[in-house]
Amino acid sequence: MLKEFRDFAFKGNLIDVAVGLIMALALSAVITSLVEHVLMPIVGILFGAPSFDDLTLTINNSVIMYGSFLTALVNFLFIALAVFFFIVKPYQRFKKKEAPAPPAGPSAEEKLLREIRDALKGR
Repeated sequence: MLKEFRDFAFKGNLIDVAVGLIMALALSAVITSLVEHVLMPIVGILFGAPSFDDLTLTINNSVIMYGSFLTALVNFLFIALAVFFFIVKPYQRFKKKEAPAPPAGPSAEEKLLREIRDALKGR
């Protein structure tokens, strides 16, 4: 049973997943910092406050905190933009450079051999 656990725990795929998770968590901290410390202060410059948390609506002593929702929505949009421009687009460019060239048409020799083959079939 110990051998089975060792084989499971140290399989290449599990290690890859663990490394990917750790990298994702680290990247999440970077993107969150970008949104909170760079992009949201820009929102503050434009709208007078770096968040909308103070926006509320009170009806019959019930407080609807729609500002918190707006702040979460803006954070989500900024995070999505950051991921798109800093991860997805560079990765697509990298994959495009790495992609193998499409196969060229048949060479002159292949064309000649096909003509000979076709001519012999016609006899």
